[in-house]
Amino acid sequence: MTIEGRLQPILKCTVRRLEVRKLQSSEDELLRAISTEGSPRQDFVRALGNPGLSVIAEFKRSSPSAGTIANRDLPATVQSYIDGGASACSILTNEDHFGGSLVDLRRAAALGIPCLRKDFVVDPYMLLEARAHGASAVLLISSILSQKQLQDFTDRAHELDLAVLVEVHNEEQLSRAATVNPDAIGVNARDLTDFSVCLDRTEQLLADIPTGPVTVAESGIYTPHDAQRMRTAGADAILVGTALMESTDPARLLAQLRAGAQA
Repeated sequence: MTIEGRLQPILKCTVRRLEVRKLQSSEDELLRAISTEGSPRQDFVRALGNPGLSVIAEFKRSSPSAGTIANRDLPATVQSYIDGGASACSILTNEDHFGGSLVDLRRAAALGIPCLRKDFVVDPYMLLEARAHGASAVLLISSILSQKQLQDFTDRAHELDLAVLVEVHNEEQLSRAATVNPDAIGVNARDLTDFSVCLDRTEQLLADIPTGPVTVAESGIYTPHDAQRMRTAGADAILVGTALMESTDPARLLAQLRAGAQA
């Protein structure tokens, strides 16, 4: 199955729900809801720039590849991430395939940790939504965006004081991402054509990311050894979701991941 085939139902649902939300809240209403305090973009970049390996701890109830993962209490889970030393949180806001929402984003951001809106951003309206609901950063997936969209969305996000994490999976996508001045480039170990995960590929691409953006290893990280591999390969941060959601003690696992990367 092609990438387009895998993503087609997700993107269709994304667009359908987006059109409904556009009718419920105008862009002007979203702009009025944006806080002018501080600099969310700087908060996110600064959090990932601390010494050692930073962890973006993800909250997701389900995924197309794993099915139902865990139905955990969001505030308690995010607080455990904070207690374990997470630098930032990734909050899935896709309803149909990940069980998330913009309400989740707002509730997580209210706990005071920089939050990444993780979704299939296909319209600049979604950037406004992210900022209005407390996000400090947004994920842009290079495989679903044209080069013009990638550049335009990055520019618009920066205008809104949002950091941009561009996700890539191959050399061509990395080359495209490097030209749009993202705050971070994330290498996704998951192949969207078959949902397989290969950390070897992540290691290869991390070595090719140019100096400047924060480098993030995404997917397939479960153990301190995995974290150490990614740090050795050049990752400034790792994004970890399923392992933390399935853990009976996320704070402890987070601390182990961070310590393992320093071993």
